[in-house]
Amino acid sequence: MSIVHPNITTQTRQQLPYFVGISATTTGATGISMNLVVIPPGGTAEPHYHANYETAIYLLKGRVETRYGRGLKQTKIAEAGDFIFVPPGVPHQPHNLSAAEPAYALVARNDPNEQENVILYDPTFESEP
Repeated sequence: MSIVHPNITTQTRQQLPYFVGISATTTGATGISMNLVVIPPGGTAEPHYHANYETAIYLLKGRVETRYGRGLKQTKIAEAGDFIFVPPGVPHQPHNLSAAEPAYALVARNDPNEQENVILYDPTFESEP
């Protein structure tokens, strides 16, 4: 059993600050990661997708609009208390709708080394997923 005190932040490939929680590095996990992500006021992640793994998100605080799908042409808005599921290979780009308050989300993935499998996505390049 492990307890992780999430006082170490890292900047993700998506250009968002993460409080590192459960991962292969912190606990020796072999099939899961769980982290706290903070989207700064008005902040937007780099467009990206996750190769070969699923993502489950619980929005703790804030309102986040996520553009998703081929060309990021679809949108959904999540509010605090909502669960979000992102299948493998689906391009997406979350944006904090508040200009004054950060958004906080708990992110779980079935990949203990999840940042190694984040792939940045150019929505103008149509041959990507």
